[in-house]
Amino acid sequence: MNAGQPPPHHWAQINEASFVGGMRLLFWIYRIAGRWPFRLALYPVLGWYLFSKPAARQASIAYLQRLRTFDPLAVSVNRIRPGLRGVFQHFAAFAENILDKMLLWGGLFKTADVTSFGREQMLENIQAQRGGLLVCAHLGNLELCRVLSRQRKALRITVLVHTKHAQAFNRLLAKLDPDSQLNLMQVSEMTPATAMILAEKVGRGEFVAIAGDRIPVSAAPRVARASFLGQTAAFPVGPYVLASLLQCPVYLLFSMTRNGHSECHFELFRETVRLPRKNRDQVLSELAAAYAARLEHFCLRAPLQWFNFYDFWQLTGYKDASR
Repeated sequence: MNAGQPPPHHWAQINEASFVGGMRLLFWIYRIAGRWPFRLALYPVLGWYLFSKPAARQASIAYLQRLRTFDPLAVSVNRIRPGLRGVFQHFAAFAENILDKMLLWGGLFKTADVTSFGREQMLENIQAQRGGLLVCAHLGNLELCRVLSRQRKALRITVLVHTKHAQAFNRLLAKLDPDSQLNLMQVSEMTPATAMILAEKVGRGEFVAIAGDRIPVSAAPRVARASFLGQTAAFPVGPYVLASLLQCPVYLLFSMTRNGHSECHFELFRETVRLPRKNRDQVLSELAAAYAARLEHFCLRAPLQWFNFYDFWQLTGYKDASR
C-alpha cells in the first residue's frame, strides 16, 4: 500500500460512480413518464448491481443482519425482507435517493413539502451571524439541505467532501445545475491552511458540514471506537478536532424520507468543543460515542436509507485515538 492511501476495505476504494452510470437514462424516463415507470426500468439496473458488486452486497447483508439482531421491530415496521430481497430493497432506496438528488438540482423536487425539525436555535445563530459546524451522515438525502440553504440567503454552507470516488455523479449534477458544485470543498486531509480557510468562513457567520460516519482518507486514520447497532465500529475524530479549532456551535444534521415526506433534523450537539490536553482522547471518544448514538437512533427510524456500502465495522488498519 502506498503512503497516504486508504486500506483496501476503506469506503474510498469503492467506486460508487458505477452505480449511477445508468441513472442519466433513468432520470429522463422519470421526466417523461413519472416515478413508477422509472422504478420498472430500474429493476434490471438493480439486478445487475446486486450480482456484480459482491462487496456492496455483503456489506448490505451484514448491516441488515445487525439491524435484525439489534432491533427486530425496526426491521418489521419498515418491512425489510430477509436475505437478498432486503439487499435489493436497500439498493432500490439508494437509487431513489440518487434520483431525488438529480430532481433537486434539476429544479423538479418540491422543496416546499420538506419538514424541518429543531432548526430554531440554528436560525437564531444565523440571524446573529454566528457560524457553526454541521456533523452529518450518509443517511437520506443531504443534497436537500444544500438546496434549502440556497433558498435562505443568510445561510451559507460549505460541505467538506472527498469526491474522487464519485466524479461521474458530481459531473452529472453539475450539468443539471452548475451551482451544485459551488459549496463543495474537497478535503483529503485537514491541513493548517484548510483550518484557517474554514475558520474565516465560520467567522463570517457561515456553516461547515462534515460527515461523522466515514473515516478519513489516509493509510492509518485516527478513530474512536463506539458501539453502533450492538457492535463496536470506528468513527472519525476529525469533526470534533475541527470543532475545537473553530470554537463554534456544533449541530448534528440528519435527513430522511418517511411515508413519502422528506425530513431534515437539526440538533444542537455542543455549544462548543474543548479538548483538554490531559484527557483529550477520552473526550474525543465520548463525542464520537454521542454521535454514534444519535446516528443509531435515526438509522432505526429509516434503516434502508443509510448508504454506507462497505464493512463499517471493520476495525483493522485504524489508529485508535484512545491509544
